[in-house]
Amino acid sequence: MNLKPVLLASVLAVFSATLGVVRVSAAETQKPNVIFLLADDLGYGDVGAFGQKLIKTPNIDRLAAEGTKFTQAYAGATVCAPSRCSLMTGKHGGHAYIRGNREIKPEGQEPMLADTFTVAHLMQRAGYTTGITGKWGLGKPDSASVPTKMGFDFFYGYNCQLRAHEYYPDHLWRNDAMVKLDGKTYSHDLIAAESLDFIQRSKDKPFFLYAAFTLPHGKVQVPDLGPYGDETWPENLKKLASMITRLDRDVGRIMALLKELGIDDNTLVIFNSDNGAAYRDELFQHSGALRGFKRDLYEGGLRSPSIARWPGRIKAGATSEQVWAFWDFLPTMAELVGQKAPAGLDGISVLPAWLEGKAIAHPPLYFEFHERGFNQAARIDSWKAVKMGTQLPIELYDLKTDPSEKNNLAAQHPEVVKRFETYLKTARVDSALWPIVENAKRPGGGGQKKEGAEKSGGE
Repeated sequence: MNLKPVLLASVLAVFSATLGVVRVSAAETQKPNVIFLLADDLGYGDVGAFGQKLIKTPNIDRLAAEGTKFTQAYAGATVCAPSRCSLMTGKHGGHAYIRGNREIKPEGQEPMLADTFTVAHLMQRAGYTTGITGKWGLGKPDSASVPTKMGFDFFYGYNCQLRAHEYYPDHLWRNDAMVKLDGKTYSHDLIAAESLDFIQRSKDKPFFLYAAFTLPHGKVQVPDLGPYGDETWPENLKKLASMITRLDRDVGRIMALLKELGIDDNTLVIFNSDNGAAYRDELFQHSGALRGFKRDLYEGGLRSPSIARWPGRIKAGATSEQVWAFWDFLPTMAELVGQKAPAGLDGISVLPAWLEGKAIAHPPLYFEFHERGFNQAARIDSWKAVKMGTQLPIELYDLKTDPSEKNNLAAQHPEVVKRFETYLKTARVDSALWPIVENAKRPGGGGQKKEGAEKSGGE
C-alpha cells in the first residue's frame, strides 16, 4: 500500500485545520470599532425604551432592543463639563481636575492640564483612529486642552459649551481651525454629517468615535417640528420633542451606515446622556419616576438612559441593573482593547457586565456640585446619601426600595449615616479651582414646573 497519498492528505487536513484555528483566532482578536453616542441634557425618561410615551425615539429604542439597557448607569456629574471630564479621564468629581462649569471669555471653558491622559489617548495607543464630533467643553481654542491635543485625530464641532447654546452659530471648529458659517445653518445637521463621514473614511481599521451631540440642550431651536406640528402642546414643547426625535433620526443614520459598510457586527455602540434633564415641564415627565433634574444630586440629575449594543457579543433585549458611571469608561476600554489603564483611576472595568451579564460589585460612587455652594452625593451598594451644604445633615435613601428618593431614612439608620459621613470626607481631595464654599441657602430639588419647556438654566 502506498502511504504517501494518505500521509499527504493527513498533513493537508492538519494544515487546513490549523489555518482554520488561526482564522478564528484572528477574528476573535480583531479590535472592535467603538462609538460613544452622547446626548446633551437628555433626561432618563426622555427615551421610549426608558418609559417616554409621547416623544418618538424609534432608533434609540431599537438600540435597546438589539442590545442591553442599563437602568442604574450614571453620568459623571449633574452638569456638563465635569461629567465629560469624568468620561474622558476615568476620575470622579472628587479627584477630576474639572469639577464644575467655568466659562472663559470670549470662548471656552477651564482647560484640563496639558499632561491629562484621556480615553482617546488610550485608544490611539491601541492603534485606533480617534474622532470627536459635537461639543468638547473642556478647554479653549488656544489652550493645551483642545481635542487634537487630548488624543483625538479629528475634531469637528463646538470647542465652547456656552457657544453650543446656539444652533445657528457663526462658526464651528475643524481640528484647530475656525470654520466660518452663515448663521443660518443648523449646527447639529453639520455635526451629524461629519460623524457619518468620519465613520465612512475610518472603516478599514479600528476607530473610536465620540459623537457628543448637542441635542436636546437649549436653546430650543429646530428647523422644523417633525411629526409634532399638529400637536396641541405649547410651541416650545413641540420644538423640544422635535429636537429629541432629530437626535434619534441621526442615531438611526449612524446605525444604518454601519450595516451598509459591513462593520455593524464589529462595532460596539454605547448611548448615554451627559446629565439629567434640563427641562421641567410636566407633559413629558423627563426624569421618569426619578426625583430631580439637572443640577440636582438626586437620581434624576445623575442617572443616564444608557444602552450598549454589539451584535453577538452583548445580549439583545436585556435589561441590566449593573451600577456603573462615566469614570468606568476608560478602564473598560482599556480591558476591551488590551491596554493597561493608568494608575490612580476611580473607575473599574465593567466589560464583563456588558459582554457576559456578570454582576460586578462596584466601589462607592461619588458626586459633588459647586454651583449652589458645595453639595455632595454618594452611593454605597443600594444606599444613597445626599448632603446639601456643609452644615445640613445627610439625607439617606434606599434605592432598592425607594428609587424615587421619597423617604429619608437617616433617622432610622444612624450607622449608615456615619459610614457616609466618613466616606464624604475621604472621597475627595481639595482643589484650589473648586474650593468648598458654604451654601447661602438650601437649594430646592425635584420640583416640576408647568409652563412650556422651562429649563433649570445654564450649562
